[in-house]
Amino acid sequence: MSEFYQSPLCGRYADADMKRLFSDKRKFSTWRRLWLILAESEQELGIGITDEQLEEMRAHLTDIDFEAAAAHEHRVRHDVMAHVLAFGDCCPVARPIIHLGATSCYVGDNTDILNLRDGLLLLRRLLLNAIAALRDFAAAHSDLPTLAYTHFQAAQPTTVGKRACLWLNDLAMDLEQVDFQLKTLKLLGCKGATGTGASFLSLFDGDADKVELLEKKIAQKLGFDSCQPVSGQTYTRKVDFAVLQALSGIAQSASKFATDIRLLCHLKEVDEPFESGQIGSSAMAYKRNPMRCERICSLSRYLICDLQNTAVTAATQWLERTLDDSANRRLAIPEAFLAADAILNLVINVARGMTVYPAVCRKHLEEELPFMATENILMYCVKNKGGDRQTLHERIRQHSMRAAEQVKLYGKANDLLDRIGQDEAFGLTKEELSGLLDPIAFTGMAQRQCRQYLNSVIQPILDANRDQLGAEARIDV
Repeated sequence: MSEFYQSPLCGRYADADMKRLFSDKRKFSTWRRLWLILAESEQELGIGITDEQLEEMRAHLTDIDFEAAAAHEHRVRHDVMAHVLAFGDCCPVARPIIHLGATSCYVGDNTDILNLRDGLLLLRRLLLNAIAALRDFAAAHSDLPTLAYTHFQAAQPTTVGKRACLWLNDLAMDLEQVDFQLKTLKLLGCKGATGTGASFLSLFDGDADKVELLEKKIAQKLGFDSCQPVSGQTYTRKVDFAVLQALSGIAQSASKFATDIRLLCHLKEVDEPFESGQIGSSAMAYKRNPMRCERICSLSRYLICDLQNTAVTAATQWLERTLDDSANRRLAIPEAFLAADAILNLVINVARGMTVYPAVCRKHLEEELPFMATENILMYCVKNKGGDRQTLHERIRQHSMRAAEQVKLYGKANDLLDRIGQDEAFGLTKEELSGLLDPIAFTGMAQRQCRQYLNSVIQPILDANRDQLGAEARIDV
C-alpha cells in the first residue's frame, strides 16, 4: 500500500496491457526509438551519421536511468531535453546527433499517436469480445418472451435476445468508429518548430525532396502510410477529440447496457455475475447489488465527461503552438484509455456471466398480458363468434377499468381475463381464451429480427476477427 495517491484506474480497474502502454518505460523508450529512426533515416539520406552511433543508440533503447533524467529535468526544466541528455549520457558517441533537426513534438506527439493507435487496438480486441459475449447471450435467449418497457412502463412484449441485440447494435457502431479512427490516424512526422520543416530543409542544404522523403521513411518504419499533411509544431488537437469520441461512444453504449441490467436486476428477471463469497452489502446480508454494472456506469460517466477536455484543448490552441495543452493531455488521454479498458472488461465479464430467470419473465408477462390481449380477443370474437365490435369494445373497456381498480386499489391479481371469460357476450371457452394468450404471439418480429441481425450483421464481424476472440476479462475487485 503506497503512502502516495495512485490513480484508481491503475490501482483497481484497468488491465495490465493498457497500464503498460501508458507507462513511463514505454513512453521514454519510444522517444529513444524515435530518435533512432530519425538518425537512421537521416543517414540513409546522406547525413554524416555513422553506423557506430546508430549501434550505440540501438543498444540503449530501454535501459533508461530515470533518476538521471529527473536530475537533468530539475536543472533544465524541460522533459524532452532531460531525456536527450540522459540518452546522451549512455551514448557518448551518438550524443552529438541525437534529436538532430527535431523539436520536442517530434518525440512527444509521435509517441502520443503511437499510443492512440495501440490503445485503440487493445480496445478493439476487448470490444470484439464484448460483442461475441452478447452475441452468445442473444442467441441463447432469442425465443424467450419478456415484457418490454417504454418510459419504464409496461409496453408490448419482446424477447430477451431481441433486447440484447439493441446493446449489440450500439457496440457494433462503436467498432465502426474505432476502425475509422485506426484507418485515418496519421503521425505528426518531423515538421520542425512551426510546422514548416525549416530545420530539416537547412540540414539537407535546401533539398525539399529529401525533407519529404525523411517523413515517408519515418512513417513507414513506424507502420503508418503517411504523416499529417500540414501542422504547426503539434498535430491538430482535434485528433485527440476524434479518438476520444470513439471512446466516449463505447462508454455511452456500456452505460446503456449496464443501466438496463440494473433495472432488470430490480425486476429480478436478470442477475449479473455474483461470486459465492461476494458480499452485497455490509449492513444487509441478503442484498445482491449489481456492483459490476454500477461500476460500468460510474466509469462511463467519467469517460464521457473526459471528452470535454479534448474539445476545450482543441479549441484553445494558439497559432502554431502553445503549451497549455500539455498538462491536461497527460491526464485526459491516458485516463480515458484506462477507463475504456476497465469498462469493456466489465462488460465482457457481465455479458458472459449473466443469469436470466424465465419464470419471473413469465410472471411479469402474465400480469400485463390480459390488457395487451384485448385487441386479439376483440378481433377473434368478431371474426369467429359473430360478435359486434362496438359492443364488445365497450364491454372490454368496462371490464378493464374494474380489473385495474382491483390491482391498483387493493393489490389484487389482474382478473380481466376471468371477467371476459365469464361474460356471455364474448362466448369464449377457457381453451379459446388460453390460446389467445401465448406470450410469443405478442412479440411480433422479435425472434426473426434477432436471428437475422445476429446472422447477417454480427456473425460476419466475428468471422472476420476470429484471431481477436478469447480475451480474458478478470475482475479483481
